[in-house]
Amino acid sequence: MIILSPSLLASDFTNLETEIKKIYNAGCEYIHLDVMDGVFVKNITFGIPVIAAMRKVCGIIFDTHLMIVNPIRYIDEFARSGCDIITFHHEACDDDREIFATIEKIKANNIKCAMAIKPNTAVEKLLPFVHLLDMALIMSVEPGFGGQAFIPDSFEKLKYLKRIKAEKNLMFDIQVDGGVNLKNISEIKEAGANVIVAGTSIFKAENINDAVQKLINL
Repeated sequence: MIILSPSLLASDFTNLETEIKKIYNAGCEYIHLDVMDGVFVKNITFGIPVIAAMRKVCGIIFDTHLMIVNPIRYIDEFARSGCDIITFHHEACDDDREIFATIEKIKANNIKCAMAIKPNTAVEKLLPFVHLLDMALIMSVEPGFGGQAFIPDSFEKLKYLKRIKAEKNLMFDIQVDGGVNLKNISEIKEAGANVIVAGTSIFKAENINDAVQKLINL
């Protein structure tokens, strides 16, 4: 089953409640929340208070993507703010021990755990951890800003994860984030992604309902 997770980064920040309800009413199960700290990536977005406020006005699944250094420090606070899924970056941790500890911390809060890799990180870096993850995220653009073009090398990473899932009989979701549009969505799905992050192609569409249905069904 294909799950669409529109990126709030591309929405109208002056009316977040309305924007979230638009994509929920269009049939989206998830909303992708890009949390950036200005250190791990150059941009700064929003954090725990904004997520907690949004949680009060909508029941959509909060798919929270932490682009922050040393993410383990804030897992409990993000969990309490209402996140349903927390994704952290492999590159944001000092070593494998910290990665395992971060996974354990997320799961201890009874929410889903995901890990992301940047475009220049080898997909094989995920292999020691996939059996513990609910989702693996392939960044198909450089994290930090919306509106970038899809990096073609991402297809091979998605295919690798699809093969690993089959070989090891694992159940984790494969998410892709960056540069998704109507021209490449079919190939992205075929490569193995089943959770699709899209921002500009949804929130900037003339008709959000039509854009959502096309991305899901193509």
